[in-house]
Amino acid sequence: MTRRELIQSASLAAAQPASAQVNKLSSPSQLKITDMRACTVAANYDYPIIRIDTNQGVYGLGEVRDAGVKGIALILKAHLLGKNPLSIESNLAAVRPFAGQGRMGGGYSAVDMALHDIAGKVYGVPAWRLIGEKRRDKIRLYCDTTGHNDPKIYGHRMLKRKQMGFTFFKMDLYTSMVEDRPGAVNQSGAATDKGLKYLCEYIAAVRDAIGWDAPLAADHFGRLSVNDAIRYARAFEPYQLAWAEDLIPYTNWRGYKKISDATTTPTLTGEDAFGLEEGFQNLIENQAIDIIQPDPETSGALRETKRIAECADSFGIPTVLHFAGSPVGCMASVHLAATLKNFVVMEHHAVDMPWWPDLVTGVPKPIIQSGHIPVPDTPGLGVELNEAVVREHLRYPGYFEPTPMFDDFIVSGYRRVGPWPHFDEDGNYVNKITY
Repeated sequence: MTRRELIQSASLAAAQPASAQVNKLSSPSQLKITDMRACTVAANYDYPIIRIDTNQGVYGLGEVRDAGVKGIALILKAHLLGKNPLSIESNLAAVRPFAGQGRMGGGYSAVDMALHDIAGKVYGVPAWRLIGEKRRDKIRLYCDTTGHNDPKIYGHRMLKRKQMGFTFFKMDLYTSMVEDRPGAVNQSGAATDKGLKYLCEYIAAVRDAIGWDAPLAADHFGRLSVNDAIRYARAFEPYQLAWAEDLIPYTNWRGYKKISDATTTPTLTGEDAFGLEEGFQNLIENQAIDIIQPDPETSGALRETKRIAECADSFGIPTVLHFAGSPVGCMASVHLAATLKNFVVMEHHAVDMPWWPDLVTGVPKPIIQSGHIPVPDTPGLGVELNEAVVREHLRYPGYFEPTPMFDDFIVSGYRRVGPWPHFDEDGNYVNKITY
């Protein structure tokens, strides 16, 4: 382009109305939340997905914890309507009082994801950029694998995972797998020392299949006392597990401290805990466990889970991410993991669902490549829903149907709403606000 042409082009642009020159999505101060809607994908664990809409057409996707319900997010809608979605911290502070442990943390977490999706799209940056620097370009996964009563068949199932390209493994090690063997399980439902030898046969078979140098974790032991958990962990020591997961409830940090101090098998817990102060602080600051495992769809998604991981890192505790949801929550977790100093690996729980990657567009396929997911550099979470595929797998009729029933407050703290009829201090009957 010549100098004359450049001047003419600039003059034409200056003559246009301001509204024609400005991308509405680049007017962040005018951005307002106008709606929240949801749908539920029928899957191994149902995926409740939300969408937060704005007055400028940009929207954000989020996901409630797998096997939860969309209502736990929709009840937060009234607290967000009219707010600027870019005020992420103040919006999250407004809904935090209504977040709880387990699936009750799913609404807050879904909102966090959707707000970061919107902000990333508005500013033209990936969600990870909003919470820190990218420390890795791909996220390592482990895939959960269901068990079998025959150790050789179990080992073969794990070998198939390795042949799919996974490099980190976890096995379900239910005590019930040996309950039919004489003398294997005591009256409390825990394995006896004899039963533990049987359970270790499964670990040995898996080790023989995938290699003794591959990271291998174990989960689902049943309800154990602290002393039983110590016996289990000590029995596992020769097999050098990456961790033994959820030996006792995560709320019992004192029990975990006793277990961790009594064994070289690493302890791990946290998938049902929400919030640093509410769910993780005692576990971390008392160094009760060796590894934390928040699930971002319960723990608080990007911003709060990063706080949790940073606190753990300050005590030398690594972070593993639990995850069993859709590609929406998965990619939000990938953005989070990319920024964590102490990240180890993230769970994937839909290996045997061939349509799982088809729920979204916007990322390279296959989503999982040699047991890893590349970190997106596209704005927001980097994914959009594939409407046709989502509609094919809906649990209930309706794809992001209107939700006017959630426009008014359903959950709230102390609120001053408006006038009421009463006698004022002068004896006049009025309908107004007086305090």
